[in-house]
Amino acid sequence: MIVTKRVYEAPDPQDGYRVLVDRLWPRGVKKAALKCDEWCKTIAPSAELRKAFHAEAIDFAAFREAYRRELEASPEAARRLVALARKQRLTLLYSARDTTQNHAQVLADFLRELA
Repeated sequence: MIVTKRVYEAPDPQDGYRVLVDRLWPRGVKKAALKCDEWCKTIAPSAELRKAFHAEAIDFAAFREAYRRELEASPEAARRLVALARKQRLTLLYSARDTTQNHAQVLADFLRELA
């Protein structure tokens, strides 16, 4: 099972393997305070794509398509996360305010398709 969760939410024992999937460390969170098993920066959207989306130069549909292309072009990290998800619950941690239109949701869908 693959789920998403904001880094600001309290950890739950049922989260399983917790992976931070942001390229930048979340604001206001001390590294020692965040309960995560891994920080996988390489699977986050490129800096250029992230900046274009946050500056509203592209809409979410265009962001989703571009991010999926990035994931398809370099699938190693995605395959590794899918292998982990086959063994235990995988929680993708993100810091975005929007809980429905963010890169972690796109990534979760992509990983579910690979599984």
